[in-house]
This record gives sequence, C-alpha cells and structure tokens, in this order.
Amino acid sequence: MKVKYLFLGIGIIILLSLYYFGNPSEISLFPRCPFHVCTGLYCPGCGSQRALHHLLHFDIVSTLDYNALYILGFAVIIYNVTVRGVNTLGKKTYYNYLYHPKTPIILAVIIILFWILRNINIYPFTILAP
Repeated sequence: MKVKYLFLGIGIIILLSLYYFGNPSEISLFPRCPFHVCTGLYCPGCGSQRALHHLLHFDIVSTLDYNALYILGFAVIIYNVTVRGVNTLGKKTYYNYLYHPKTPIILAVIIILFWILRNINIYPFTILAP
C-alpha cells in the first residue's frame, strides 16, 4: 500500500517538474485539447496546461488569462484537503461543504456557464477564452 503512494508521489513530482520547466505554449510535447481540435470551441479545461505552468511560477494573472476556472478548481481542492486534514489531525470536526447535496449542482452550473460564456465571441466574454 505504501509503495503505491510512493509511486504516486514520484509521478506527481515528475509531472509537475515537466510542467514547471516546459512551457506548453512553446513545446509540442504536451497534447492539444481534442474537443478544441475537433470543434474549434473551447471546453472548460482549455488552457489548463498553460495555466498550470504559470501557476507553478506563481504568475496568477497569466493563470487567470488562460483559464479562470482553473483557479476556482484549485481553491476547491485546497479547501477539501485543508478540511480533511484538520478533521483528521484536530480534535474538532468541521463540516465540509463539498459534501452538501447542492454543491455538485452549483459546481456543474458554474462549469456549464463558463463553457458557454467563453465561446461567445463578443467582448467581455472573449476575456474568458485562452
């Protein structure tokens, strides 16, 4: 069981190093979005590879330029890890709002709205496109 986590950790470190040292805008090693290649439209994840590269360099403005939803997703992950960690290590248990029945619906609406709005070719919606 511990070996599995060791390999997972090593894999994450290698992947993050690849994105830190390699800029997806300049290197063709990274895959292009298949949805964008086939349709010409931006999916909610388009720009995430470039956003990750800039986030690893602490360039938040460029991260937002490539994919604003990426920051929201990152914040949700940090929130979940923090609450779970505090609940595991602490004496007091805090409610994790990600487990609220309405949370998946709210997140789905946000993602679908982002998907639609970033494909409208009128200012200010063009700001959402990568």
